Amino acid sequence: MPKSPEKKIEELRELIRSHDYKYYVLAEPSISDNEYDMLMKELEKLENENPELITPDSPTQRVGKDLTKEFKPVTHQVPMLSLANTYNEEELFDFDRRVREALPSGEKVEYVVEMKIDGASVSLNYVDGYLRTAATRGDGTVGEEITTNVKTIRSVPLKLEIPKSIPYKLDNIEVRGEVFMKIEDFLNLNKEREASGEKLFANPRNSSAGTLKMQDPQIVAKRPLNIFVYTLLSRNEEFKSQYENLQILQKLGFNVNPEHKLCKNIQEVLDECHKLEERRNSLPYEIDGAVIKVNSLKQQKILGSIAKSPRWAVAFKFKAKQAFTFVKKISWQVGRTGAITPVAELEPVFLAGSTISRATLHNFDEITRKDIREGDKVVIEKGGDVIPKVVSVVVSERGKNIKPTKPPEKCPVCKTPLFKPEGEVAYYCQNTECPAQVKGRIEHFASRAAMDIEGLGEALIDLFVDKGFLKSYDDIYDLKDKREELIAIERLGEKSVDNLLAAIEDSKKQPFAKVLFAIGIRYVGAGAAKKLADHFGSIDKLMSAKEEDISEIHEIGESISKSVRGFFSNKTNLKIIEKLKKHGLNFTSEKKKIKSTFFTGKTFVITGTLSAYSREEAAEAVTSLGGKVTSSVSSNTDYLICGENAGSKLAKAEKLGVRVLKDEEFMKLIQEERK
Repeated sequence: MPKSPEKKIEELRELIRSHDYKYYVLAEPSISDNEYDMLMKELEKLENENPELITPDSPTQRVGKDLTKEFKPVTHQVPMLSLANTYNEEELFDFDRRVREALPSGEKVEYVVEMKIDGASVSLNYVDGYLRTAATRGDGTVGEEITTNVKTIRSVPLKLEIPKSIPYKLDNIEVRGEVFMKIEDFLNLNKEREASGEKLFANPRNSSAGTLKMQDPQIVAKRPLNIFVYTLLSRNEEFKSQYENLQILQKLGFNVNPEHKLCKNIQEVLDECHKLEERRNSLPYEIDGAVIKVNSLKQQKILGSIAKSPRWAVAFKFKAKQAFTFVKKISWQVGRTGAITPVAELEPVFLAGSTISRATLHNFDEITRKDIREGDKVVIEKGGDVIPKVVSVVVSERGKNIKPTKPPEKCPVCKTPLFKPEGEVAYYCQNTECPAQVKGRIEHFASRAAMDIEGLGEALIDLFVDKGFLKSYDDIYDLKDKREELIAIERLGEKSVDNLLAAIEDSKKQPFAKVLFAIGIRYVGAGAAKKLADHFGSIDKLMSAKEEDISEIHEIGESISKSVRGFFSNKTNLKIIEKLKKHGLNFTSEKKKIKSTFFTGKTFVITGTLSAYSREEAAEAVTSLGGKVTSSVSSNTDYLICGENAGSKLAKAEKLGVRVLKDEEFMKLIQEERK
């Protein structure tokens, strides 16, 4: 009997998926490109004849036809943290020591070593075996949905075939990985762009990240993106180890980098890192180090995380690649804080995937220490393979007429005399109305991580400041009153101006934490801004808080608390805040309604190792039930939550008469309140 269209279609899909896996994951194609194309055309023909049989996981549905107008925010269930770096053997051994000291006495620790791929991090969510969403890392807490673009990557399965040998229920899982381009593919892409007169990409990582955020999936599909996955998470299952998870991911059909190894101790880890570094230049893709993870997921949970990175993993960064070039000129840049930063203008040189023409010199002390002069031949490298820097001067080849570098006496932009505070290395322009500072503050305010005003980039900010439309970031919200003047500017036009004004209006929806980060308080990064916003709940309460109130917050130190107080002691800043309030920006956090619990209104400090929670998870549990968590014990502390190996905080609590909640008591309270 002839096969039904439904059966034919499913057989073709399975055959194409198999060939995709062989070609894009195993790199072992078993048919020619022409034969593959014929299979796809046959499938497309059958689906066109039977449109009711088209499913989202079909190979024909990888490339969408609709433009992505908006990349929706996606909140990560588990934060996508960045890794702390180590650069030598001593730092790696210190990491091992900290791990062993934080675990119960006598526990053995194994590590998994993986290559650190230089790409763009993504998160893939599979529900009932089908790819539901894909998202960027974003700020680690909230990313952006890029499902349509990720579906074009052939090494990403749209549908999972789950073997019976996997002893877990995988109905709702999250898979994390790194999207990258192979070096050869990247170079070929740039050759094509050069031939068509398009701007060249700087390096494979930037081109990968940029491609994932393109609006047209058909263009994305033409870009040679690939992926290596390295993390498996489940809301319903407790996995045992990182090494086992990598094996599961391979069985599910994902592209797992084969260069991973299970090590019994830190010496084996170090030996493996050195082997990978030796092979680095022969690999078809860029890596900038190795990633070391504690293998046991139970131990990972005990170790927990700090604000930005897990305690159970670390990156071992390889020595940066170097090149020789010449310093043509030393120029001076003015940042948003007024700090003057020297920059070396270089003879262009190709290094680690991109052409380098500028390198930061950090500050004048650095110039003096290395004796860097205009005209010098220098050794440059990419710090962390990202930021170009001058390593040293080839003094033996220095010309007789090359003179020592002197610091500037006046601001290179506004000509205000510079000031060097005692105890600091930087020179500062004290004119807060200096155009460079104004531009820097506005650029930070409008950036994606802050108010995310699409279209208001560096070039437009420069133009608006130079024309006098913007003197401070609060002026952004008055641009709507200058619509006709903006439209009259050459290169702008009515449509682009209206799009910009709409983006400015839309930015008013940003939450308080983003606004707090945007206003540019020194030392207050995105993470610290969220902690401050969550703790105080409103700008008014934060403005009236004392230094000691601020520094009591978990992981908020003295430098941040001093900076916050200093910012809100400035009358100009207070006037700007009032203007932003009138414009309708969010200066309060939306508080979820929490029923009254044992934890409501009380202040807690956590110490020691808890049996079922990391400290971060325990803090989240307390705050979700209406409590407040601070980092230090004081007379204002209601309870000290105490696990094993508690230290000085327990002694201080006992001295102050602070009540102590033991691990098992804390667990019982949490369980009772959540019933």
